[in-house]
Amino acid sequence: MSGKIKSRIAANADSLSGSVSCDERILRDCHQLYIDADSGLVAVAQSVGVTLLAPRKKITVMLMGNHSAGKSSFINWYVEEHIQRTGVAIETQGFSFVTSGRKRESLTGNATLHLYPHFKPLHELKGVSEYLGTEICTSRQKRFSLVTFVDSPGLVDGDMKYPFDVDQAIMWLGELCDLILVFFDPMGQALCKRTLNIVEKLNEKHGERLRFYLSKADEAGGESDRQRVMMQIVQELCKRPGLNKCGFDMPTIYVPNPSKPSRCVNQIEEACRTIEKTINQTVQNTLNSLEKDCELITEAIEDTLSQDRQTSVDNRRARCKGCVLALLGFSVPFMLMAALVLGSFSRELLEMALGHDGIEALSLYLAPVVRGFDSMSVEYQLYICGGLIFLSFILLILARFSFRTLPTLSGRQKRQLQEKLDYVQEVVKTKKKKLYEEYLRQSVGDQDMD
Repeated sequence: MSGKIKSRIAANADSLSGSVSCDERILRDCHQLYIDADSGLVAVAQSVGVTLLAPRKKITVMLMGNHSAGKSSFINWYVEEHIQRTGVAIETQGFSFVTSGRKRESLTGNATLHLYPHFKPLHELKGVSEYLGTEICTSRQKRFSLVTFVDSPGLVDGDMKYPFDVDQAIMWLGELCDLILVFFDPMGQALCKRTLNIVEKLNEKHGERLRFYLSKADEAGGESDRQRVMMQIVQELCKRPGLNKCGFDMPTIYVPNPSKPSRCVNQIEEACRTIEKTINQTVQNTLNSLEKDCELITEAIEDTLSQDRQTSVDNRRARCKGCVLALLGFSVPFMLMAALVLGSFSRELLEMALGHDGIEALSLYLAPVVRGFDSMSVEYQLYICGGLIFLSFILLILARFSFRTLPTLSGRQKRQLQEKLDYVQEVVKTKKKKLYEEYLRQSVGDQDMD
């Protein structure tokens, strides 16, 4: 990873700034640090056996509730465009993603799963992909540029058949969504058991993501009627142990209509503040995840280099051990051959070759061996020679196995890993620190940043 690549990667994130908000720029910059084909964190992590998934550039908000609860109407109001069909009938039969983009476009299920790789496992749920779509619009109202809405099918009790397991699909989406808005309407379906059952299951794992709203509050009649509906819903929720908790809140909301004024208190802006709060929390979580992923990659690279160094040491030991065993293995037949050769020479010839002192020294060391060998019968002498040859064979086999070494990194591979480690430490962490400071400066003064 050369210096040019480092500079290019760092510049890529900066080039996305433009005229977007600070939060949007931070999420995009973090996403860009992950997705570069050559030097993004996903590619770097994959090279050391670590799997990472790039963070999303937007939060995902799922709306659920019974049919005609006002979910699609809320999305249209938030976007300030008529994107989703609305009406008393069940208009949303599948899952519809609503997001901002460069132009108005509608995507089918397969294109949706390509657009959102996090949701690709939805394809494994039978029938869901055929009832999956995405609506892209150019609106930038409120914080829509940072939000992807998931409009879920209207839930009803009774013999209503869905083309897929709607309960399982909503539960699965609840695992990935950052916020789940549950709409209860006051028109007789607020106590839909299917809705309450799914809400209770979601609350077991993701209670902090759930927010409850009494939608279409302006259609509930007078204030006493709304209070009665609220009490009915709260009583039904409190019957379920998982939902009976303190701090329960259910704002009353409705889509404002200038031609139909209402005295009902409208807390729809509370839903907007909840979405904005989730965006802020997601920005912090994304920056924290970036730091954790950097530490994870750093640890993986350092472990790889450390393991390679240990493997090199083990290989050197194995080679030394193999050399010793091979030397011993060859020395046994060599000594037998030397004894055989020396025994065939006459004393005069040996004195000419080794000298008188050499003969004396050789006799001193070999005399006990020779006497012991001569004292044995021919049969035992053959056994001894065969045993020594067998020992030599065993030593050579052990030497061969000892020479087997584990593969190690080449010099080029080690340089590449070190460059990746430097990139994560110097470029990514520096960028993360800069993004965190930029995010905090929105809320605190420069004097508090020291």
